[in-house]
Amino acid sequence: MNTFYPGYLSLYSSGELASRADSLSARLAACDICPRRCGVNRFAEETGFCNSGSLPVVASWCVHRGEEPPVSGTNGSGAVFFGNCTMRCVYCQNYQISQDWDSQKRNLISIDALGERMLELQGKGCHNINLVTPTHFIPQILQALLRAVPRGLSIPLVYNTSGYESVDVIKMLDGIVDIYLPDLRYASSETANVLSKTADYTMHARKSIKEMYRQVGDLKLNADGVATRGLIVRHLILPERLAGSEESITWLAKELSPTLTVSIMAQYYPTHRSSSFASLGRKITEAEYREVVALVNALEIENGWLQGMEAAETYLPDFARQKHPFENELKAKN
Repeated sequence: MNTFYPGYLSLYSSGELASRADSLSARLAACDICPRRCGVNRFAEETGFCNSGSLPVVASWCVHRGEEPPVSGTNGSGAVFFGNCTMRCVYCQNYQISQDWDSQKRNLISIDALGERMLELQGKGCHNINLVTPTHFIPQILQALLRAVPRGLSIPLVYNTSGYESVDVIKMLDGIVDIYLPDLRYASSETANVLSKTADYTMHARKSIKEMYRQVGDLKLNADGVATRGLIVRHLILPERLAGSEESITWLAKELSPTLTVSIMAQYYPTHRSSSFASLGRKITEAEYREVVALVNALEIENGWLQGMEAAETYLPDFARQKHPFENELKAKN
């Protein structure tokens, strides 16, 4: 029995959810939803950096069991994978849906259909609706909530993001998002620009993560150990210390809190265009992994997870299988 009531239910009842949805939707006329602020009219199907117009692009929706344990729980997380992206990571494991824009045109769906996807996943018993790479479709997501809530949507929302966010937009999600799941990928603007074409990544990610933490605080679990509210920050270890792990993890412990829940990911795998960069043409080494583990221990970060070295192959998706992109993950668990 679901005894947790997401904040978006009360915001729907008060009319505040509709007000915020309409306010954010209006901004699509000169889009400034992400830090790039392209200024294109997405209602006229003009496209900026994310190559997205007025309708959401949903590349896959499925019961996902490969997230952090309190997010996946026993029944799985209801993952909605949005197509296109506001970044251009050369090693993106989801490049099939994030950077192959022509293929994503066939995944355009209506706002009503997006709401249907959410309800379908709830009907399968998922613990939450997991919005994966949602940044460029925030207005559409809120409009979909307005359709889904009166039809019974009542499970927590997970905002699963690269961390490249506009803090003013994140503030509009206060009380709507229950669980924030951002990445903190880089500590260096130069590295962020070379590898992801986001020279201003670190500034925006840190500001946004601070705001997320202000909204939801430390991770909270129900009696079954399933997340109901809070912040989990992910950090992907890259070869040659390219992720700036020491600086980023130290920032999290010192500027936010050592009680923060941190997920250290070892699943880097050279894919997409990573072979063009000598430093990215291999998986991380045991020594690189141990260095980050030692840092986490030294900072006395006790809440979170350290992904095992075997994760590099386990979590490689194939979005040609729209309903089961994580077949490798399922095989590893069986």
